[in-house]
Amino acid sequence: MERTFAIIKPDAVKKGVTGQILARIEAAGFRLCGMRMIHMSKAEAEGFYYVHKARPFFGGLTDFMSSGPCVVMCLEAPDAIKKWRDLMGATDPAKAEPGTLRKDFGASIDNNATHGSDAPETAAFELGYFFRGMEL
Repeated sequence: MERTFAIIKPDAVKKGVTGQILARIEAAGFRLCGMRMIHMSKAEAEGFYYVHKARPFFGGLTDFMSSGPCVVMCLEAPDAIKKWRDLMGATDPAKAEPGTLRKDFGASIDNNATHGSDAPETAAFELGYFFRGMEL
């Protein structure tokens, strides 16, 4: 079994599709090990996305991620990182495969409904950023 980190982003929460996304996560065979709704501050979003600090989209990304509530989750399944990334689809919803979360619920590359870790090291950092050890 492997664990990965996932976010239902502020755009999807605002649209009221959190329940639909959670149902699809469970239907895909993931076990929810931890989950909560949070509203990140700008500083928390900047800390989470610090690896992108030098990129031109950093300010807009952190503004967006601190613009409203989101749902942070720890998901568990065999090969969870790849499985979650496949379920999410391409970062740009216009390029995502039909039936993926980003295709069905994302509006743009900036408002793409979900986030997921891309590697075991990233998952470890991201899970540790939002969950204390005893919570998982």
